[in-house]
Amino acid sequence: MAPTALAPFQATSELTHSGIKHILTKTTPSVIANGNSTPSINELDASKLVFTRNLSPHAVPEPDSPEVWTQSKCSDHMVTCQWTSTGGWAAPHLQPYGPLQLMPTASVLHYATECFEGLKFYRGHDLKLRLFRPTRNTQRMLNSATRISLPAFDPDELQKLIETLVAVDGEKWLPKSRPGTFLYLRPTMIATAAALGVQKPKEALLYIMACCFPSFDTPGGTAGPSGNVRQQSSKARPGLKLLASKEDTVRAWPGGFGYAKVGANYGPSLIAQGEAKARGFDQVLWLLGEDCDVTEAGASNFFVVWRTGEGKLQLVTAPLDDKIILDGVTRRSVLELARERLGGELEIIERKYTMSEVENAAEEGRLLEAFATGTAFFIASVGSIHFRGKDLRIPMSEGVTGKYAAILKTHLANIMYGREDHEWGVVVNERQVDA
Repeated sequence: MAPTALAPFQATSELTHSGIKHILTKTTPSVIANGNSTPSINELDASKLVFTRNLSPHAVPEPDSPEVWTQSKCSDHMVTCQWTSTGGWAAPHLQPYGPLQLMPTASVLHYATECFEGLKFYRGHDLKLRLFRPTRNTQRMLNSATRISLPAFDPDELQKLIETLVAVDGEKWLPKSRPGTFLYLRPTMIATAAALGVQKPKEALLYIMACCFPSFDTPGGTAGPSGNVRQQSSKARPGLKLLASKEDTVRAWPGGFGYAKVGANYGPSLIAQGEAKARGFDQVLWLLGEDCDVTEAGASNFFVVWRTGEGKLQLVTAPLDDKIILDGVTRRSVLELARERLGGELEIIERKYTMSEVENAAEEGRLLEAFATGTAFFIASVGSIHFRGKDLRIPMSEGVTGKYAAILKTHLANIMYGREDHEWGVVVNERQVDA
């Protein structure tokens, strides 16, 4: 394994650090030994995959149809793999998409022992299927799983399973007649042992599904099919409309698990997000502490472009140091591309910054744009932020987006959809699977 597989070690407290190392050593020793040991238990092994074709396939919905907007329509197959503390990982299965079977006492239903990933696969304009930087997602899922005591795995094996699902369902669900489209992939792991008790999971299930998703990165993209009031109003004021959180609401905190993609990070935020939507906003802009440090926008990373008082042009986003925000794949890609392709005109900064700095920049005409990044939202420009009773209007020099959001979005889309040959775009060869 590459050294990046050891990323879970770089966690929070000494106690957590030690516990994660123990999980890795016990459940997937090859990750620790860089593949130079003979595992004493069964590790995740994509080569053992068992195929069962779906004999009752579903129809593929039209892009952006009401059915797609339900975000519940999945492709014909899914991948599943069982794990136990005594036997390790069983053989994975590619099988028809359908319900899971859980006992009411399953750990995941009581103790939030669940983690997941979100990535997309794309039908390129060259008609090839691609994943975008899947190694980043599989490494991050290893981080998340071990943070909540779920079993470890070789990230490369998880990627192979993801690629198999894409190869099998890609031809039908992203037909070559629809270049420039995508499906959303959701690898998930849950603890399934049928016993109550606050303890490390003894059984787990890994599963991977592909879901039809709408595009959220267009003006009014959170609105849904045409006719929605928010979508109509967004034509007059494009971009996301954010509500800054107050001091009495906290999404994540130093020393916690905000950096891990676990269900416990999302459930508690839904009530605030729902109330924000009821008040006409798209997302909550999460602030932290008395200084109102800017962290994330909903479940997305957040960027601003401003000029400093000295006239420097900067792209600024919150740092990863305190483990408060997610190490987003789109976030990382934006930063790397900006340094590579825009470094001559933009200073790229990862640091703590406050909402007061954003407010001052807006009032002084130094705030040039803001945008959110993530797998679902891709790069979505922000049109306004409501902070302490005041609406901050965010400029959009390109009409529906800011200049740098548009540039970065174009660069990334070109890689994702095959207009640019790049190592981040991983081509998957579609194939048929025998029953």
